[in-house]
Amino acid sequence: MRKAQIDTVMAAMLDSHDLVSDLNLSVDRPLQVESAGELVPVKFTPPIENLTPFQTEIFALNLIHNDRRLSQMLLQQGSCDSSYFLPGKARFRVNIFSQRGNYSVVMRKLETLIPSIDDLKLPEAFRKMTKEKNGLILVTGATGTGKTTSLASLLRDFNESKSIHVVTLEDPVEFVHPNIKATFNQRELGGDFDTFANGLRAALRQAPKVILVGEMRDRETAELCMKASETGHLVLSTVHTVDAGQTINRIIGMFDPEEEKQIRQRLADSIRWIVGQRLLPKVGGGRIAIHDILGNNIRTHESILMGESEGKTFYEIQEASAPFGMQTFDQALIKAYSEGLITQETAELYATRKAVVQRGLDKVKQSRGQKTTDIEGLTLDSGYAKTVKKK
Repeated sequence: MRKAQIDTVMAAMLDSHDLVSDLNLSVDRPLQVESAGELVPVKFTPPIENLTPFQTEIFALNLIHNDRRLSQMLLQQGSCDSSYFLPGKARFRVNIFSQRGNYSVVMRKLETLIPSIDDLKLPEAFRKMTKEKNGLILVTGATGTGKTTSLASLLRDFNESKSIHVVTLEDPVEFVHPNIKATFNQRELGGDFDTFANGLRAALRQAPKVILVGEMRDRETAELCMKASETGHLVLSTVHTVDAGQTINRIIGMFDPEEEKQIRQRLADSIRWIVGQRLLPKVGGGRIAIHDILGNNIRTHESILMGESEGKTFYEIQEASAPFGMQTFDQALIKAYSEGLITQETAELYATRKAVVQRGLDKVKQSRGQKTTDIEGLTLDSGYAKTVKKK
C-alpha cells in the first residue's frame, strides 16, 4: 500500500459520514470513523470486513514515513504522535500505538479554519481572558473535548487585535495561525524541540508576550509555566482534569509535600482563569461544549492559598460569582437545557451535583408550565379524622 492509496482510503473515510472527527484503524475491526461522538463502520469498495495486522502495520509505517525518531518511540515506548496532511481535505493529529502485538492508528481531524469565539459560542469569560496581560490560563478536560480548539479561538483573537509575539509549543502543531497583527512562531515537539520543559525554557529567551504550551504534563513543565507567568508572560496550557478544583490539586500534587505552601502561594498569584470543558450530545444531532469556569478573585485566591473548606469550595465560589463570568458545570447544564440544546437525561447524566441540576431543571419546567412529577390523583382524605376519633 503506497501513499496515494493511503490518501484514497482516508478521503473515503472522511466522506463516509457527516461530522467525522476521528479515523480509527484497529485489527479485527472494519474501517471506522467517529461521527457525532459515535464510532461507526465505513463501507469501502472492495469491502474490508476486518483489518489484518499486516494492513494496520503498513498504514502506520506510511504515516511514519521513515521518520527515525517516531520509529524509535513506537518501538521503545509503544506509541508515537505525529501529524499528517491530506491534500485538499484536512490535517490530522495521528497516534500510532501497539496493542497485543499489533498496531492501531487513531487520527483526529484538525479543522483548517480557525474558529472565532463567536463561531464556537463560547461564554463571555473568554473575551475577558484575551484582556489579560500575564498569568496562567488553563483549559482542562478529557482527550477529545475540544480544548485545543478553544485555545485556538483565543489565539485568533490575540492575532486579530494585538501586535505581539506569540510562541506555541505543540505536539503536534494543530491549527496553523497566519500572521495578521501578531507574529506567530509555532514549534512542534520532536522536530523543533525535544521536551516541553526545554522548549519552554528556550521560549523565555524569545521575547514572546503569549506562550502556548500544548500540555502541562509534569512537574518541570508546571514549574516553568508558573515561572513564565510570574515574569510578565501570559501562558496558556491544558491539563487532563475534570474541573477547576481537581486542576489545582493535580498541579500541587506534582510537587513534594514540603513545597506545598510555596506552590499554593505561586498558583494563587499566577492563576487567572481555569476552564473545564466537556462535549455533550446536542438535541437534533452533533455536540455542544459545556464549560466550568473559575476566575481569580479574593475568594479564589484565599481558597487556593489555604485549601478548600466548608463554605469556601471552588464550586461555591463559581456558583456565587456568575455576575463576574464564572459558572459551574451544573449552571451551564441548566442553561443549555432551558435553551433547548440538551435533553433532561443528558443534563442529569453529566451533572456534578445531580440534586442541584434536578432542582434547576424543575424550575425551568415550572416556568414553561410543564409537570415536574409523575405523581397524580392525590386528594385529601376528609374522613380520616373521623375514623381516628371513633378508635
